Amino acid sequence: MRCARVLSLSLSALAVAALSVGCAEVADSARQAAGDAASQVASDVAQTARMEAVKAICAPVKDGTVSAADVQALSGWVLAAGENGVPAEITAPLREIAEAGDKAPAGAVTALGNACDSALAQ
Repeated sequence: MRCARVLSLSLSALAVAALSVGCAEVADSARQAAGDAASQVASDVAQTARMEAVKAICAPVKDGTVSAADVQALSGWVLAAGENGVPAEITAPLREIAEAGDKAPAGAVTALGNACDSALAQ
């Protein structure tokens, strides 16, 4: 009878240990899932910010011309474009337009327009 009680207590201890390990694994899985979800949200937010920056940069060149006011507006986007991960195909001609002063170089306007068409088509 004593052996049965010891065996019963031992089995109970094993069951508690197994449950504890199971709970730790569940907790680890929950932490991992929460981390994955947070990473996905951050990625989605970054992608949205990038696309909004692209849309704002591309709006002034939609008609193929860039006025002095457009150049000034685009100049304000040079730093933000880099910070938001806007692709180099857009930032390079954007920078060229911003550095040119009041008159935007036609080649840069064309390059920016083409890059915008590609970026917005995706």
